[in-house]
Amino acid sequence: MNRNVEIKAKVADPQRLAQLVRAIADEGPFEFRQTDIFFACENGRLKLREFSAERCELIFYRRANVGGPKESQYVLARGNEPATLLEALTLAYGQTGRVIKNRTLFLVGQTRIHLDSVEGLGDFMELEVVLRDDQSIVEGESIASAIMQQLEIPDVALIEGAYVDLLAGTRW
Repeated sequence: MNRNVEIKAKVADPQRLAQLVRAIADEGPFEFRQTDIFFACENGRLKLREFSAERCELIFYRRANVGGPKESQYVLARGNEPATLLEALTLAYGQTGRVIKNRTLFLVGQTRIHLDSVEGLGDFMELEVVLRDDQSIVEGESIASAIMQQLEIPDVALIEGAYVDLLAGTRW
C-alpha cells in the first residue's frame, strides 16, 4: 500500500495562502473540478473521484481522524468509465456521501499541496507528503510541519476528519 503523511486545515485567507504556496512551489498550479462519492466500507474509506465523464480514480484509504500530521495508507486505481464504476459501487456498497470541490494542486518536492474550495464548506488546504518506501512517518511529519510553518498554517486551523465528515456534521 502507498503511504503519505497529511494534514488538512481550514483557510481564512485563500489569496494569501495561494501567494505563499506559489513562492515555494516547484510545479503548478494545476486546476481540477472533482466530485468524490463515498461508499460504505468497514475497513477504511472507499471513494470514486470523478474528474470528467471519461476520467476517474477509485481510492481506498485508511487514516486516523486527528488534527495534526497523520499517516494515510492508500490504493489508487485510475479508470475511464466513471458512470459504470459508480453504478457498480452504489449497487454493491451504497453511497454514504458526496463532496464537490474545485482543487488547485501545487508540487513542492515530494509534497502535494491542495488548495480546495469545497461546496457547502468553504476554503481548505491539504498537504500530502508522499513517502518513499525507505522513509519513516516521523520524517514525513517533519516535512509536513516545516511546510506548515512556511505557509503560516496555525495548529488551530487543523481539522480532524474528511470533507465528507464535515458536510455530514460529524467532525470539525
